[in-house]
Amino acid sequence: MNTKKAMTPRERMLTALNLGVPDCLPTTIHQWQPYHLKTYMNNMTDIEAFRAVGLDAAITIWDANFDKSSPQWQIDAKTSTGADGQIITEYTFTTPEGVLTQRDEANDKTTWTVDYLIKRPEDMHLVAKYLPVPKLDKAFVRQVKRELGDDGILRGLVFGEQAGPWQHAASLMGVERLIFATFDTPDLVHELLKGLTDKKLQFIEESMTGAEFDLIEMGGGAASSTVISPKIFRNFCLPYDRQLHDALHTVGHKVVYHTCGGMMAILELIVENGTDASETLSPSAVGGDAVPAEIKRRIGDKVCLIGGMDQINILATQTPEQITAEVNRLFEGYGAGGGYMLSASDHFFEAPVENLRAFAAAGHACRYD
Repeated sequence: MNTKKAMTPRERMLTALNLGVPDCLPTTIHQWQPYHLKTYMNNMTDIEAFRAVGLDAAITIWDANFDKSSPQWQIDAKTSTGADGQIITEYTFTTPEGVLTQRDEANDKTTWTVDYLIKRPEDMHLVAKYLPVPKLDKAFVRQVKRELGDDGILRGLVFGEQAGPWQHAASLMGVERLIFATFDTPDLVHELLKGLTDKKLQFIEESMTGAEFDLIEMGGGAASSTVISPKIFRNFCLPYDRQLHDALHTVGHKVVYHTCGGMMAILELIVENGTDASETLSPSAVGGDAVPAEIKRRIGDKVCLIGGMDQINILATQTPEQITAEVNRLFEGYGAGGGYMLSASDHFFEAPVENLRAFAAAGHACRYD
């Protein structure tokens, strides 16, 4: 008989985050997408959607009403519609030393960059010098936290196109060009990464102290070992990530390091960067290389593990019985002794509601005695 007291979703998730043993397996997803909320969830908010399907909520605040301009970083945006219906946004960024441009395109599911901000080596210098540091709207964070209540945890990010300095840089210039630059102009890459890190450190000091987050997402898919080598990770990710994680710890925040691709070759380096949790434990079918038992053995007693569920080939397309079988397999691989949150490894757009309910029920049926 299970004698462990029933926990709220928030208690369950925080217990796992602190490497403890909850009442049952915390079960969540990595963010709702607006397309899915509109198409499958009757335009619910993300908090309402978590409640509707019975999942433990992990709410991420991406922006918090940031003002992204400054006197030395003037932004002009022009939007149009392409021939195939996609939304095109062309940006001009004016700085005291030059002008930068960027072009994004979007459909009803996602946005992508087709012309990156950093095009020349000297553009790295302009970004490192003039990119403004926004202010976090802490009142908005408190409002979301109150609305969420005990139904889950609130996640945030250090400002930028993406969380970690390497991922942010990749979003500004494209990951392939960034990798080439580590060989061709490594000093400029370090200047860019240091500039981004210094701005993020400023943001942490000015805006993150007292902000009511439970977990801060760092890293990013461009830091995955299916994208860059362990050597590039050690030289261009680790030193900057560690500074930021230490600073976040100083102001009272826990950190999750996000690698939505491969991670087996860098597991110990992820721990070395000082994170409190590691996600997304992506299987090979969605571009990762996670081996549950090996990950649990190598780092499972050092950091909380978050993720594991194939959101495309299982959660979105298989039967409730097949989803339950996969949940049980993941619980067996990652769940022993606690310190694990079951989650979809990354975003999805087409998962039926009944699959999400089956996912939640199967996870919560995995009990700790």
